[in-house]
Amino acid sequence: MNAPRNDSLFAALRAAFPADLDATAIETTAPDGTPLYYTWRDIDRASSRIANLLASLGLPGGSRVAVQVEKSVEALLLYLATLRAGYVFLPLNTAYQSAEIEYFIGNAEPAVVVCTPGNFGWVSKIAFTAGTRHVFTLGENRNGSLLERAAHHADTHEAARKGADDLAAILYTSGTTGRSKGAMLTHGNLLSNAVMLNEYWGWRRDDVLIHALPIFHVHGLFVAIHAALLGGSKMLWLAKFDPRAVIAALPRATVFMGVPTLYVRMLGEGALTREAASHMRLFISGSAPLLIETFRDWQERTGHTILERYGMSETIMLTSNPYAADARHGGQDERRGGTVGFPLPGVGLRVVGDDGQALAVGETGNIQVRGANVFKGYWRMPEKTAEEFTPDGWFKTGDVGVVDERGYVRIVGRSKDLIISGGYNVYPAEVEGYINELPGVAESALVGVPHPDFGEVGVAVVIAKPGAVLQPEAIVAALKARLANFKIPKQCYVVPELPRNTMGKVQKNLLREQYKGLFA
Repeated sequence: MNAPRNDSLFAALRAAFPADLDATAIETTAPDGTPLYYTWRDIDRASSRIANLLASLGLPGGSRVAVQVEKSVEALLLYLATLRAGYVFLPLNTAYQSAEIEYFIGNAEPAVVVCTPGNFGWVSKIAFTAGTRHVFTLGENRNGSLLERAAHHADTHEAARKGADDLAAILYTSGTTGRSKGAMLTHGNLLSNAVMLNEYWGWRRDDVLIHALPIFHVHGLFVAIHAALLGGSKMLWLAKFDPRAVIAALPRATVFMGVPTLYVRMLGEGALTREAASHMRLFISGSAPLLIETFRDWQERTGHTILERYGMSETIMLTSNPYAADARHGGQDERRGGTVGFPLPGVGLRVVGDDGQALAVGETGNIQVRGANVFKGYWRMPEKTAEEFTPDGWFKTGDVGVVDERGYVRIVGRSKDLIISGGYNVYPAEVEGYINELPGVAESALVGVPHPDFGEVGVAVVIAKPGAVLQPEAIVAALKARLANFKIPKQCYVVPELPRNTMGKVQKNLLREQYKGLFA
């Protein structure tokens, strides 16, 4: 009888390791500045030890391993070990505080929790109260009880066999409306997306990735790490983003993945030149909208065109501007600013009206998707899961967008950000685009707030460029010459900064809360 097919994500990543296991896989720096080098053999052996430790705990199948630690190579090894042992990885943002951690642990009921040594006191109390039996620590200096215990275990481990539909990870969404939801991602979801992205982005074994993103999020944990490991490619690993450190690393690298804020910060450094970026093959941006000004400034300064893409915690990557000619779209290979490119191979994407009917090319509506990358559902929320899928199996992303005649997708905003003013739909991204083009404007956000006459009106919150002085009245006056009256913000504020989450996204829910009483 044939053994069942093994669709384990870890097995696929391990099979992609290069033949020379003593080659450097990850290059990084210890907190004290000491250079550190990890070979492919180191990754294999260290992940085996941690996997054997987890296996020795006698955990039930499908057990969750919740992890809230600072970024380190050892944290990456813990992720690989969890996959290797066949358990479910649950990464938690390092910014979460006790009330949030209490909710996540109570909701996910992890069998194992790993936290920083400094947080052990309060995290272990929450975990043990919730019924978690095992709490380990993992510090930035390769310290903590996890590694101490793992050191006593064997450095070989046969990866658990997994089917494509078996759970690999749970990612909690940011929870901007109501409680966070745990998106359940399977081995098949993650592996299918990783394989497709490596092909679409032309990944090569001699690529070198600068990894400067957090690893509790889709972008840094899944997209970046899976790309490098599946490519058998080296990583230059930065514990935290530093624009000067990234620019200094460019001559030794070929690929960089970042959020728009990181590109803006690098543009602020004089060391960023065409010569500095001449060895690079690809710059990728995602997780938040990339301003067209940043897109153009990067082209001018470096000679490179940023590739913008679009994804979600529930789906990993959905669309991408082309790396090379895309035969599905007439050989089109242009990376177009202001768009997130084409639906990726194997991803279905449609734009529908509020009635669920498909819209014509060029019409703005709700984006729905399907494909092997789309998640299994929300953890212990069957009703919410059913609500977010159409009867014919398409996932409602909650994003509003449009597909043009050439097939490029443009994201207009989140459906919850839509402003309905006096019965008219106002899409914040459109108005923000006009504001951002005004002289002296660095960035803007438009949010809807309650209004007694119109139901809802727009409030613009604007950041000035360094040295620029902006007048709110002048901004509104400039918009009146360019936009229909119902789209004009009723109030405008110039502020030092916009509230953002750790991935650089503007937290419009906080702005709505701040300004909700303006017209009460």
